[in-house]
Amino acid sequence: MPSTDHVPAQALGLRARKKLETHRALTMAALRLVGERGLENVTAEDISAEAGVSPRTFFNYFATKEDAVLIAYPESEQRAEQSARRLLEAPPELGPMEAVLVMITEDVALIDENREEWLARFAIVDEHPALAARIVTGQLSGERLMIETIARRVGMDADADLYPALLHGVIGAAMKAAIKLWAHEGGRRPVAELIRASFDALAAGLPVPAATTTRGNS
Repeated sequence: MPSTDHVPAQALGLRARKKLETHRALTMAALRLVGERGLENVTAEDISAEAGVSPRTFFNYFATKEDAVLIAYPESEQRAEQSARRLLEAPPELGPMEAVLVMITEDVALIDENREEWLARFAIVDEHPALAARIVTGQLSGERLMIETIARRVGMDADADLYPALLHGVIGAAMKAAIKLWAHEGGRRPVAELIRASFDALAAGLPVPAATTTRGNS
C-alpha cells in the first residue's frame, strides 16, 4: 500500500496535501541552504524564511535542522509499516530477496525520479559524518519491525532463528553499497539498476566479477 508521498498531490485531501507540500518545501529549502553555506551556518530560522513559513511551523515538522535535511517525506513510521505490509503481500512464489525488491520498488523510484535532490542530500551527509550517524539511529527504530516481518514471510521466529536478522543485515549492506556507488557516479545509472545488481550478486553467492579478477592479477 503506497504512502501519501507516492500519491499525486491533487489526489490527496486538502489537509494531507498541505502537510506534504509544507514538509517538502522545508526539506528542499534545507538542502539548498546547507548546500550553499554548510550545515553549521544554517539555522532553523533560515530554513523557515527560505520556505516562506514561520519557525513555529518548522518545529511542527522537524525537531532539528538536521532532520529537515534527512527526512525527505513525512510520516516515516507509517511508511515503515506500509513497507512491512508490502513485503508480506508480495506474491508468495517470490523468494525473500525478490520480495524485498518488490517492497522497496516505490521508495527506490523516488530516488531516481528526484535525482538532484538525493544527490544533494548524500553529498551533505558525506561532508557531515554526524548526519550519517543520525541516519543509522533512525534506521534502528524500524529494524525490529523489518526483521519480524521477514520472519513472518519465511515462517521463522525472529528471536530463535538467525536467518531473518542475517537477511536484513545483508540486504541493508547491499543497498548501502549500491546507493553509495550511485551517488559517486552522480546518478549516471538508475539506482534501481544498481540495487538489482547488488541483489543478484548476493543471490549468486557474491562471486568475484571477472573484470575485478583481471585487474587484481595484472
